[in-house]
Amino acid sequence: MSTTTLRLLKQTFPQLAFFSYISEMRAMLFDCRTCLDIGCGSGSPIRLIDFQYRVGVDGHEPSLALARAAGTHDEYHVCNAQQIGEKFSPGQFDCCVALDLIEHLSKDDGYGLLQSMERIASRKVLIFTPNGFLRQESSNGDMQAHLSGWDADEMRSLGFAVVGMHGHKFFRGEHHEHRFRPRSLSGVASQVSHYLYTRSHPEKAAAILCVKTVRGK
Repeated sequence: MSTTTLRLLKQTFPQLAFFSYISEMRAMLFDCRTCLDIGCGSGSPIRLIDFQYRVGVDGHEPSLALARAAGTHDEYHVCNAQQIGEKFSPGQFDCCVALDLIEHLSKDDGYGLLQSMERIASRKVLIFTPNGFLRQESSNGDMQAHLSGWDADEMRSLGFAVVGMHGHKFFRGEHHEHRFRPRSLSGVASQVSHYLYTRSHPEKAAAILCVKTVRGK
């Protein structure tokens, strides 16, 4: 086991699903050195990937202030997803990443986001989202309601390679929380289903990690 993998295990333990999630992203973005992280929030997983330069973008200023205090990125911008096409230049970053974001947009706005990301990225576009529509409501105006669903077949049709994440959707509910107790056993069962089946059968997975190569556009 490499030193990098051991360090990641220490950073993510005991969250086995989170370890798998970061490992998959690292493999997909291995050839990228600069990253635009759209909808980065206060503690983006991108902080655990070895980029030379990370730029965090979020429309919620308090979340961005927390990210800045934690040093998750090298640069920060208050900006919503619909504005990135105007704010950043074509090919400005090796990769554009949107984690747990596109499902919070309408379908039309989601397509617009993908188009902007493909223009700004010179190598890769990466999306993480629930597999299909997952009902989720806002609480106290936190703007966390889900407005659209994106499944594995649709993302493939848009040119993305898709990997299933977080195990079989049977095990997960709203906010991707485990549906069954004890949660420790549910988490192990979910992760076993990930490695044995849903990673390579994303249509059955709780979530999907999607990557598209845009180099040469």
